[in-house]
Amino acid sequence: MISVGIFTGYYPYTLAEVIEKAKKDGMSCVQLDLGFKDIDLSQGNITKEKANQVRDAFRDANIAIVSISAYTNLVHPEADHREKNIQYVKEILRFARDFGTPYVISETGTYNVESDWLYDPKNATEEAYQEFKEIARDLAQYAYEQGAVFLIENYVNNIIGSVEEVARLFRDVNHPGLGLLLDPTNYFGDANIDHVDAEIEKIFNILDDKIKVAHAKDCKRAVDTGEKHASIDAAEHNSFRGAGAVELPAAGLGVLNYELYLKKLSENHPNIPIIIEHLDEEDIPRAKKFVDDTLKKVGA
Repeated sequence: MISVGIFTGYYPYTLAEVIEKAKKDGMSCVQLDLGFKDIDLSQGNITKEKANQVRDAFRDANIAIVSISAYTNLVHPEADHREKNIQYVKEILRFARDFGTPYVISETGTYNVESDWLYDPKNATEEAYQEFKEIARDLAQYAYEQGAVFLIENYVNNIIGSVEEVARLFRDVNHPGLGLLLDPTNYFGDANIDHVDAEIEKIFNILDDKIKVAHAKDCKRAVDTGEKHASIDAAEHNSFRGAGAVELPAAGLGVLNYELYLKKLSENHPNIPIIIEHLDEEDIPRAKKFVDDTLKKVGA
């Protein structure tokens, strides 16, 4: 049975309050955002004791921590900033098992100097791919040494966006310390947003064996092609709602074929966690019910 959870960052409260809210909303698991109001888990301030405190609190509530957010621009154009971002991911990888999960997630990054979510022409170059490949190799090895796994979350505006680009990376960095966070909505741009089912089939036909954790949001053709963020008290990766030809609303509010997505996901990953996102706190019950109802409909 696929378990349904949420990013903890959609509850902007103390650790105890986050757990209370997640339980009330029926979550069986969470992706951990390191942003509780009463615990400083910012870069340079993570400790084993703090990590164990968070882990044990969720354990006592019978809610599994299945992954940790470490979203950052791994190819930031400024060298010092880039190195700081890479060290941030490594810090979280170092403490991942103390939080109770091996999985730490980040996007692959962009050379855009204005935003971590906007496209830059350099992203499509061989130079960019080779540069990110070496960063991914380094993070995979570092993760492995910590007993962790670095999960990439591709996105069309980043260096690694398409199915082919993801597949190439995993061929070139064939390492037990590297895995895939599956979010099918991240593969859609202007060229394929009108061919949702074919793209879902392609994702699973090519990348299925790399999937470790799944996300649940939605996608649809954008009216406003600018970068969009929700006005919520949350980190940027939680408030982001898309940029360019495709916007990214909450599950059930777009054109993603959720029955096909969850049916394909359950075939070879029957016990995988799926984490809902891209929503306001008030919309959590609706989105959770939508995902639950679809899972029941497809028998997953």
